[in-house]
Amino acid sequence: MRATTLIATLALTGGIIGAGAMFVPAFAQNAATATTTQANWMSMEQVQTKLESAGYRDFEKFERDSNKYEVKATDAQGRRVELDVDPVTGDILKTEVKRSK
Repeated sequence: MRATTLIATLALTGGIIGAGAMFVPAFAQNAATATTTQANWMSMEQVQTKLESAGYRDFEKFERDSNKYEVKATDAQGRRVELDVDPVTGDILKTEVKRSK
């Protein structure tokens, strides 16, 4: 009886350790990706320059969020807009018109 309990306990412990070992590399990879990703972010000045070349002006708010930049500006048509901007490429992810001319 003791041998059976010991074998079952060892098998269960081995399974738990093995399962945990599968997740550790995934967590480490996600942490490394997050650090690398933020290191590759464009500066606010670079993003502003890119937006200016696209016709945006009068920047009111420029905020760094966890995975994007949030920008309030005036677009080429004179409307107040709020933009979500990709921090690595500077591409506009979303545009929300706040106020028309």
